[in-house]
Amino acid sequence: MTGRLCVITAVNNLPAPRADLAVEAAALTRRFDSLVAVDAIDLAIVRGSIFGLLGPNGAGKSTTIKILTTLLEPSAGSARVAGFDVRREPKQVRRSIGYVPQLLSADGTLTGYENLMLSAKLYGISRGERAERIDDALGFMGLLNSARAVVRTYSGGMVRRLELAQAMLHRPAVLFLDEPTIGLDPVARHSVWERLLESRARYDMTVLITTHDMEEAGELCDRLAIMQAGRVAAEGSPDELKHQVGPNASLDEVFAHFGAGTIDEGGRYRDVRSARRTASRLG
Repeated sequence: MTGRLCVITAVNNLPAPRADLAVEAAALTRRFDSLVAVDAIDLAIVRGSIFGLLGPNGAGKSTTIKILTTLLEPSAGSARVAGFDVRREPKQVRRSIGYVPQLLSADGTLTGYENLMLSAKLYGISRGERAERIDDALGFMGLLNSARAVVRTYSGGMVRRLELAQAMLHRPAVLFLDEPTIGLDPVARHSVWERLLESRARYDMTVLITTHDMEEAGELCDRLAIMQAGRVAAEGSPDELKHQVGPNASLDEVFAHFGAGTIDEGGRYRDVRSARRTASRLG
């Protein structure tokens, strides 16, 4: 067979599930022909925490998220999300997660309420619960007054808050956010952070976030893993990682130190194009 798909050789090499972990990965690997996009990484993400996945473009962050959300199969290694195996139990994984990708997932031709109603139906929320869940989500995200407005009239921050509401409507155990505040102004960005922190506490939810914003990583994340060339180059709390780099080090310096090697390349054309498109649409 030709093309980019690899032969799937993954084996279940994880130990028995741990009740305190929301995400587990052992030697998780993804190859595209000769390219190793994710290279035998291990992850152990504690339930109820916010875990940041950092690294330059092309480091393997988005590929890792796609594996953990069952959009890609691993080439080797294993992973569990909310206690379910991503290869053997993909339906159970999907029922247990929420996902906000980089690109817009809300339909701009529908109202905010209509977007949430569509999500409620897709998630299988019962007819009797839908209206209450939607009203609760809109109120929590500060969108009740704009619920009947078409989403294309929303600001970037409002769109992101709507997408968070969509992703959390079914009360997921784990929420995946891929560059959630890219292209947002500082006020909108901080508004999304506030809602995210409140949501984590409200729903006892675990969050895995990718970001290039070191302020965002420092404000939100309990623990960070920095990827470089498909591998985890460093892992720890923000303070632990800063301490490893040196006295008074910033997270920007941590990123530069552990992500060195590909950082000056500025990412691949496809990554840059995607990021700029998202920033333009949210702006």
